[in-house]
Amino acid sequence: MKRTAKLAVIAGVIGAGLTLLALTPLLGHRITKGKAKRRRRLPAWNLNRWIRINSAGDVTVFVNKSDMGQGVFTSLPMIVAEELDADWTKISAAPSPSGEGYADPAWGMQLTGGSTSVMHMFDPLRRAGAAAREMLIGAAADTWGVDRSRCATRKGAVLDTKTGATLAYGRLAAKASTLLPQKDPPFKGPHSYTLIGQSLPRLDIPAKVNSTAMFGIDVSLPGMVYADVARPPAYGAKPISCDMEAAGQIAGVHRVVPIDSGIAVTAHSITAAWKAKKALKVKWSAGFDPELSTETLKTRFLEWLEKNGKTARQTGNAESALSSAAKRIEAIYRLPYLAHLCMEPMNCTAHVRKTECDLWAPTQNQSGCIDAASRITGLRPEQVRVHTTYLGGGFGRRAEVDFVEEAIQISRETGRPVKLIWTREDDVKSDFFRPGNVCRIRGGLDENGRLVAWSHKIVCGPVWMSKMEDGISPDAVDGILSQYAVQNLEILYVDPEVVIPSGYWRSVGNSQNAFTVESFMDELAHAAGRDPLEFRLELLKNVPAGRRVLEAAADKSGWGRELENGRSLGLAYHYCFGSHVANVAEISMDREKGKLGVHRVVSVVNCGLPVNPEIIRAQIRGGVIMGLSAALLEEVRFRGGGAESSNFKDYPILRMSDAPRVEVHILKSGEPMGGVGEPGLPPIAPAVANGVFRATGVRLRELPLTPERIKSGS
Repeated sequence: MKRTAKLAVIAGVIGAGLTLLALTPLLGHRITKGKAKRRRRLPAWNLNRWIRINSAGDVTVFVNKSDMGQGVFTSLPMIVAEELDADWTKISAAPSPSGEGYADPAWGMQLTGGSTSVMHMFDPLRRAGAAAREMLIGAAADTWGVDRSRCATRKGAVLDTKTGATLAYGRLAAKASTLLPQKDPPFKGPHSYTLIGQSLPRLDIPAKVNSTAMFGIDVSLPGMVYADVARPPAYGAKPISCDMEAAGQIAGVHRVVPIDSGIAVTAHSITAAWKAKKALKVKWSAGFDPELSTETLKTRFLEWLEKNGKTARQTGNAESALSSAAKRIEAIYRLPYLAHLCMEPMNCTAHVRKTECDLWAPTQNQSGCIDAASRITGLRPEQVRVHTTYLGGGFGRRAEVDFVEEAIQISRETGRPVKLIWTREDDVKSDFFRPGNVCRIRGGLDENGRLVAWSHKIVCGPVWMSKMEDGISPDAVDGILSQYAVQNLEILYVDPEVVIPSGYWRSVGNSQNAFTVESFMDELAHAAGRDPLEFRLELLKNVPAGRRVLEAAADKSGWGRELENGRSLGLAYHYCFGSHVANVAEISMDREKGKLGVHRVVSVVNCGLPVNPEIIRAQIRGGVIMGLSAALLEEVRFRGGGAESSNFKDYPILRMSDAPRVEVHILKSGEPMGGVGEPGLPPIAPAVANGVFRATGVRLRELPLTPERIKSGS
């Protein structure tokens, strides 16, 4: 069946009102057309905005969070199904409509990020499931003419506890939908959970395996044209001239349209659009900073490090404690800009009309898409619909809406449905990178080898979507010694004011600050002549959850034992997004060749109540692998005022053959619920670097850990 036919049906039905049938293609079902036998449409009723039950008892849970592989199409329905007492075999998930009714209650907007999906939606979805359960009980009691106290629920049905009679939810849904929901329905206690805490198979996997899952890049609409955009090679560059006539002569080209970010070409095939973009031969102005390069950035960051910083955090008197310390050490760390490299490049399909706008987007930021469409088209927010597809990776990149804005502008100018697809080169060169980072850390030890002072000056550009607070980027200083007890501490921030666009990158500032803090923590432990584990545990004396993950990671990895074949262990701990994680990396070194091997990683996480343990393990593993790729290989290169890196040939990532075995252990605890999508990443780079030091005595303070840096020892 053609994708075009499938999306034509989806577009028509969603435009008229969201229904179960319209959403089932995302879950692996099929919509047929022509003379094919049609699936019988079953009557369905909404019990609230989150739950729909049809007459067969099938339950659809509408998910307001974007699925980029983190499993929200399973974990969030599990919360609803638990309180609903639903039959899990009858549960399916579907993307919710966009708009205020589906905003994240903690943020007041529809956005996915910060490892918050389960944390933020746990209570609202529990309430939705419990309210629907009570409505079904009320409908059953009314049907039987009995007191509702005699009624209980069990696996998709209401039970009369006195007679043993049952009524399936499907038979009660119509009547239940007419009842008023309770404002504060009773919740089940954790002791009675039958779904939460179980490693249930993910609901989205079948569709992703059999290719029926709809990603943004799969969308096709009747009358649609494809689009590509010629973007400037340097930041701030503007087009001086281009050959529109040559581009227009390419077979299949529809229009050449100037837009805010460059010059767009529309065509009846993506290949024609690519050819036409090349034929434009655009000449660009020099841009904001023609001298910008990897080399000039390194020099500038070191110069900025000498500037006076703004105080982001201060406890005690670090300068006084450092001056009187028995031993003082100092180090400078440097981390590069990083790209996101989502498996699915940026894309969006937009259809702008006079009174409405539809967007099919793999986006983390539905509210941002609506705002962008309203601003560009002049339409009211309620006239804009965002149809959220699956996302082929997000990592924070798809919280930006630049690619959505481009599609909206092109559709507005051409009057056609437009499918914009970025090339991989566009995806890298026009990314919102993880910002570069240089810091100087000074530490002081007393005569007993105990930490008495820590001074941390950091130079790091802010994330463009984030607000500065008194001239300080909260993201840039996030995660610096948030759990360790340091009596005399100062954190200073310097804004480099670079022109390079920076965005949210998986775990944001934590991915950088965990490396610098945990590497320097090892330096301090070595200077004190103490075991790195014991040194950290002492500083976490008031954080039992942190101590537990460190102790468990040490135990599971065999910390302290002698390893064979020249291998060594490196340890790191970090707390972010409400979760504690400790990683121990088992590494091997060939100093002469500069070859570093990472063979095994033991990761222990304490994230409070685990909704689906296997999803947690998958997220921690994914974070470890992505963090390891960044630690060993990744760095964006700049030249001539813009990004020089363009594709996997000059921006390599970790291959499967080099990936280690990752063991994930989840601690049971009564801690508040934390996130899991990001916390596994920050501790892996310092764990590896600390392992290198234990193996060779060489302290590497700059990422990535390339063979050249390993051989030179710097």
